[in-house]
Amino acid sequence: METLTKTKWVIDPTHSDVAFKVKHMMISTVSGKFENFEANIETENDDFKEAEINVAVNIDSITTNNTDRDNHLKSDDFFNAEKFPTMKFKSNAFDGSTLKGDLTIRDITKSVVLDVDYNGTAVDPYGQTKAGFEITGEINRKDFNLSWSAITEAGNIVVSDKIKLTIDAQFIKQA
Repeated sequence: METLTKTKWVIDPTHSDVAFKVKHMMISTVSGKFENFEANIETENDDFKEAEINVAVNIDSITTNNTDRDNHLKSDDFFNAEKFPTMKFKSNAFDGSTLKGDLTIRDITKSVVLDVDYNGTAVDPYGQTKAGFEITGEINRKDFNLSWSAITEAGNIVVSDKIKLTIDAQFIKQA
């Protein structure tokens, strides 16, 4: 019986972004990103179908270009970065365009479904094989106990429950 060898890939953080957008007061959008993260893929084929994907994001690396807001997001009102320093994702199915897996934020794990555009594989000028992906999805922050809320005088919600995720990921094939 033939044993398939798994190919390992690791994320190239200098060519990748883990970003999010959320409505603020339902009239504007606040964008942010996480600056420190790790991810790897193990796959048996060139199209990455049924690949195993693991991601770990450092919560303390969140940035929205506003120190007060970043500190609030790191507090127990939202992520509680001190007690839960890492957000994790582990895939359980990937068909080439839909990625399903378990997302853990704080101490809560929920199944999520993300859309994936596989942009292909290329060899860079240094001989490294790289694969690129654009991953998008939406989660409800309250599913993960990120439940802080406030209402404006006009009755608008300050922070939407819906969080849009946008991940641009470039992976480097390991020898």
